[in-house]
Amino acid sequence: MGRIFDPAFMLQSTPEILTALPVTLFLAFIAGGIGLIIAFGVALARYFNVRFLTGLCKVYVSYIRGTPALVQIMLVYFGIPLILRVLNEYLGTSFNVNGVPRMVFAIVALSFNAGAYMSETIRSALLAVDVGQLEAAYSVNMSVRQALVRIVVPQAFGIALPPLANTLVSLIKETSLVFTISIIDLMARARIVGARGYRFFEIYVVVSIIYWVICTGIGRLLAMAEKRARKYERSIAS
Repeated sequence: MGRIFDPAFMLQSTPEILTALPVTLFLAFIAGGIGLIIAFGVALARYFNVRFLTGLCKVYVSYIRGTPALVQIMLVYFGIPLILRVLNEYLGTSFNVNGVPRMVFAIVALSFNAGAYMSETIRSALLAVDVGQLEAAYSVNMSVRQALVRIVVPQAFGIALPPLANTLVSLIKETSLVFTISIIDLMARARIVGARGYRFFEIYVVVSIIYWVICTGIGRLLAMAEKRARKYERSIAS
């Protein structure tokens, strides 16, 4: 009778599973960066109550927050090729739909997912800044852009950083869903390695520890960044 639990298999498999770590981190940070750009646009549209855009942004945020990330990945994976085929027929182009890398689908889905959650964080941080400071900036002939860049955004950044860090950590964990569209990330590599020896429990213990270490490490780095941001904010205030 074989071993019920094989620690040696765990140790042997860890280096191979870690070969997929760059894919996971690449997806998380690229999607997080794009999501942050989307979030700023959505947050500013709602902050200034831009006509038409405000309602559209509310629907976007509500939809993303009300549907599972896995469903969003599948919608993008099957939706983008469908849209490209329609455009090919309408415009008479011959874009190779099958040539779109799967990584693009994953980044698009994760970016829009992260953007919705980050936008609520950024909007709340912007609203937390005293509106009187914005009015004071206008009184000294600052433009809207100058007031945002010099006064509002630096203060809002310090407020928003902790929840933004939490969103990034959550995004790293959500990358585990991209194996469903055949991207070899940490989870997919773990499944492949586990299938060889039918030692799935040991493999999932390994991959859970890897995610735990990564998320904990990034969380601590972002906590240090938050302290520096707070220190910088206090120095400006004094």
